[in-house]
Amino acid sequence: MNHKTCTINGRECFISDSICPQYILIQTLGNHERGIFDSTAELITKACGVPFVLAAFQIFDWDLDLTPWHDDAINRKAEVGTKTGDTLRYVTESLLPALEADYGKLPVILGGYSLGGLFALWSAMQTDRFSAIAAASPSLWIKDWLDFAQAHPVKASKVYLSLGDQEEHVKNRSIARVGDSVRGEYELLQARLGKENCTLVWNPGGHFQDGDKRLASAFSWCIKALESK
Repeated sequence: MNHKTCTINGRECFISDSICPQYILIQTLGNHERGIFDSTAELITKACGVPFVLAAFQIFDWDLDLTPWHDDAINRKAEVGTKTGDTLRYVTESLLPALEADYGKLPVILGGYSLGGLFALWSAMQTDRFSAIAAASPSLWIKDWLDFAQAHPVKASKVYLSLGDQEEHVKNRSIARVGDSVRGEYELLQARLGKENCTLVWNPGGHFQDGDKRLASAFSWCIKALESK
């Protein structure tokens, strides 16, 4: 794959592409994701064998850019929960047009890890711009997630969820509810999309393990699911 770094409308972007890609994959690029971006792209290539372009866009403030509403358990700053719409508009109005100018209009898979996964799921409830969602260990422990999800069905056709099997076994009670929230989200997805169009994968370990492998598995499943339509 070819790898490049560029700036698109004020945000640094990492891009890996194949010849004649068939899918556009978009993910968040936080500080912890910079070191695993190339390995994520390589793992997706090995897993699915379908040409794609993977683009990761810079996140300036992890909590502020990706938290869809305020939750003191995530961050006590009052402004957290007010900027996620701006992040989604960047994806749909700046990043995607730039990518489509280079690669054409292709099916788009939005994904992310942790708060990035939460952002991807939330985004799929706001717009039908994404064909599939790759949510690896998403931070669905945010308060009132299931109430919101019940009232705002996803508009993507395929959704991948995963969680580490130790993520809900923590002392912090807010974070510990992630297991029930993910299970609840999966039940909603099965009812709305059908069991064949969504999945929930349990990975061994806690939250901060194998981020590249988990995210690559999420994207790979989405590509295969879209290929099988």
